Amino acid sequence: MPTSTQQRVLVSVSGPDTKGITATLTGIVADGGGILVDIEQVVLSAQLTLCLVISVPRAKSGPGTGVLKELLFATKELGLECDFKVLDEPTSPATLSPRRSFAVTVIGDIVDASCVHALTSCLATHNANIDEIRRLSEGELSSLEIVISTDSGDDGERLLQGALVQIARERDVDLAFQVEDLARYTKRLVVFDMDSTLIRIEVIDELARAHGVYDEVAAVTSTAMAGGMPYEESLKLRVHKLAGLPVAVVQKLVVDLPLTDGAEDLLRVLKALGFKTAVISGGFSLAADSLRARLGLDYAYSNVLEVKDGKLTGRVIEPIVGPQRKADLLDALAQREGIPLEQTIAIGDGANDLLMLEKAGLGIAFHAKAKLRDAADTSVSRGGIDRVLYLLGLHAGDVRAFLGR
Repeated sequence: MPTSTQQRVLVSVSGPDTKGITATLTGIVADGGGILVDIEQVVLSAQLTLCLVISVPRAKSGPGTGVLKELLFATKELGLECDFKVLDEPTSPATLSPRRSFAVTVIGDIVDASCVHALTSCLATHNANIDEIRRLSEGELSSLEIVISTDSGDDGERLLQGALVQIARERDVDLAFQVEDLARYTKRLVVFDMDSTLIRIEVIDELARAHGVYDEVAAVTSTAMAGGMPYEESLKLRVHKLAGLPVAVVQKLVVDLPLTDGAEDLLRVLKALGFKTAVISGGFSLAADSLRARLGLDYAYSNVLEVKDGKLTGRVIEPIVGPQRKADLLDALAQREGIPLEQTIAIGDGANDLLMLEKAGLGIAFHAKAKLRDAADTSVSRGGIDRVLYLLGLHAGDVRAFLGR
């Protein structure tokens, strides 16, 4: 450990990345009796930036002697730039204000310089320190993660989050503001809505189309999803209009449901990482059960349509999977699997998903109506549902490699 006879020096190295740079420089520190206090390295577009904080004897802290002299010679031979800075003594932790860390994840079709400038200026205005910026996307810059720390307290954190979210809306990007702690990296259960979330359609609307009552049912669906009618009431009203529809029509529809872009990739990655997965839907069991088998979901909960003589009766068998039951089922699943609620994720698109998203540790509004988007922890408003993986801190390159692409 550094002592009072030691002095800390920041060694900053930059230039073209080649193999063995870090090994060479840390070897010089070790052989010269220096103490490695801290290290950070990043490679961007084949250009290396390496920072070492080392402790050396005070009498030999100048860049012309000892370890620092050897580092300077070595970096010049490697074609690198090297700079030294003597650091002040570190502040005792007891004298520091308590700070909390947050991960600010930005997702868009393009995250341009103007957007990054606006967000980072906001962070500076609110006295938040940027500890790390990490690109998550490949190709065009469409997602990045900014790890920040702040000592502004609960009220200041809420103000900061609100300001960042407002900028994100103005810049047409999505933004998540998550506490940077172990719970963020140890999510273990993901539950999905089905219609317009895991699949691109509303099943009830398609059944209504086949039965010749599409306009009537679609109008009720739109009102319900926007929060203008209690879900249970709207479901009974819509199902009543399906009375007499042959169940064979339902069975034919659910054989090949149109999956949302990225759904299969997302489920493959989640299952490989050991997540439990479920669909909790206000839709119908024939569709949810088909989806469970197709995607390898662990659980499926949905409404059961009453059938008599091979036709729908126009009634739903109780209990109805509405907003409160969705939240209760999430809670029950978490308890069954022994998973704390803070380690759960819920994803949905409509007002009937609100309570479920509020119950989960992370509630994500996917291509959602305004009411849900405003209430959710975060949203994914464009692109495929596999963009949810960015919110887990996963890099697109790692996902692509796992999927073998």
